[in-house]
Amino acid sequence: MMRFLAVACLSIATLVQAQNQTIQVQVGGTENESGGIFQFNPSSFNATNGSVITFEFSGNPGNHSITQSALSNPCQPLSGGFDSGWVLIPTGGVSPSPLWNLTVTDDSHPIYFFCKQLIPSPHCAAGMVGTINAPSSGTGSLNDFLNNAKQTTDSGQGIGALVGQGASASADPGPLPSGVTLFGTPGATAVSAASSSTGAAASTSATTSGNAASQMKFDPKIFVLLAASVSFALM
Repeated sequence: MMRFLAVACLSIATLVQAQNQTIQVQVGGTENESGGIFQFNPSSFNATNGSVITFEFSGNPGNHSITQSALSNPCQPLSGGFDSGWVLIPTGGVSPSPLWNLTVTDDSHPIYFFCKQLIPSPHCAAGMVGTINAPSSGTGSLNDFLNNAKQTTDSGQGIGALVGQGASASADPGPLPSGVTLFGTPGATAVSAASSSTGAAASTSATTSGNAASQMKFDPKIFVLLAASVSFALM
């Protein structure tokens, strides 16, 4: 009887572990990588409730966001959707890479996301989009979403929240090593890594840079100027 209970408990634990998985997603790439600079890798995957999606901002140079949208409006932030803010990674990359953990809370519907960066041209229209729990083909699939995105000419710059529809985060991206700048988070303050915070769920209470732009309240309308002020360019 005791052996049966032990086996049953082990089976349940294994099932929970299988359901509550951790999925690693690379944000951005390099010119020499397959898929280039504008990509999420993987860009489509399934995840059950409780699963944690760990987005790693490793592409360099890179200035990307993870912003929730909708199938019918792929390059516009979804009202009530999640948003990581923009994370600027300098040429050559940093170590450790900033991470952003997103937990799936409703796996009954597809979740769509994109990068809302505009420099040097809208990343969303270039194909930097992703899906969670989307159909493998047909309406609502990654290809369907991607085709919709490629037909757009602009990306919305509205700032979302940590808690989205079907998935949520508990903190901004982190840590922020030297050279990394975080823009447009729900806290709406540009943060630099003059003094780095630690941990994947790090607070963005790191000191702001000496750059005047990074000390301003964030306004989506002037993001292009902010990006230029920190001398970021994607070739």
